[in-house]
Amino acid sequence: MSDTMDAIVISRFGGPEVLEHRRVPKPTPVAGEVLIHVKAFGVNHAEMHMRRGEWDEWNAISGLECAGTVAACPCGSVAVGSTVVGVMGGMGRSRPGGYGEYASVPASNVVAITAGTLPWEQLAALPETYSTAYSCVLTVLDVRAGERVLIRGATSTLGQAALNLAVNAGATVTATTRQEARFAVLGQMGAADVKREQDDLGAQFAEPPRFDKTLNLIGNRALLESIRLTRPGGRMLQAGWLGGLEPVPDFNPMLQMESGVHFSLFHSKVLGSRDFPLSGIPLQETVDKLARGEWDARPAHVFDYSEIREAHKLLDSGKAGGKIVVTRG
Repeated sequence: MSDTMDAIVISRFGGPEVLEHRRVPKPTPVAGEVLIHVKAFGVNHAEMHMRRGEWDEWNAISGLECAGTVAACPCGSVAVGSTVVGVMGGMGRSRPGGYGEYASVPASNVVAITAGTLPWEQLAALPETYSTAYSCVLTVLDVRAGERVLIRGATSTLGQAALNLAVNAGATVTATTRQEARFAVLGQMGAADVKREQDDLGAQFAEPPRFDKTLNLIGNRALLESIRLTRPGGRMLQAGWLGGLEPVPDFNPMLQMESGVHFSLFHSKVLGSRDFPLSGIPLQETVDKLARGEWDARPAHVFDYSEIREAHKLLDSGKAGGKIVVTRG
């Protein structure tokens, strides 16, 4: 067996053209790690920021998630040949990620999956998105049946997953999107109301609403208003930066933030940690719902491994309209 592998490498910071195919050393797993033979991986906004040099951590071999088969597992926690998904645990940050032919991942960040008829590209669309969405909606926000929930940026991949989970929990969801052509899709997914995403979102309501729970995926640009749209005693969680990474200008919490609203952040890099274990996230249940056709999480675009630059060009455009996945033929 060769001790090298194919990998997509960030050769320098910049646009999609900096992503290069190279032969690199193949990782050797140690106790507590699982070596995954990568069959497909999702492409995420964080990887765009890493490629540009805008993120706090990055690895030359990017990729926050992957789906594949177990090539080796020194600790024996997962059988060789098993179908698995891997997510975070330093992937693409402190260790080489899913853009490599093989990825060595902490065992705590690997989940064995019975995939049924789901193809690799559908499995690869799930781990980061649904693990993050579950942590946001059902762990941090603790969404309950009957609550009024606002999801800002609901046509993003994370937003759609969050919508599925919130509706499944029995919440009444208001969803926002900049894409008016997607209003009907969000309604079909169970959103009780759909609004056009804009800076002054409250202006679209007859009376300013006060939601029980708010999930802000737009980022700092919508942070203060999202807090204002949440009732005292309610929760507002920021877990996305679709509107960019710029900070709130001249931020003064004493003057700008509402009293009594519980505000928190969630960063997906904590997935698999002691505080947010993957064992508490029902990924198999999600796979089963998809296999039965109850939810639709098919990627919007699927690229071949050789087309990674094209995949990142689409990511940069902001016009993907859903998950981008890359498969290894």
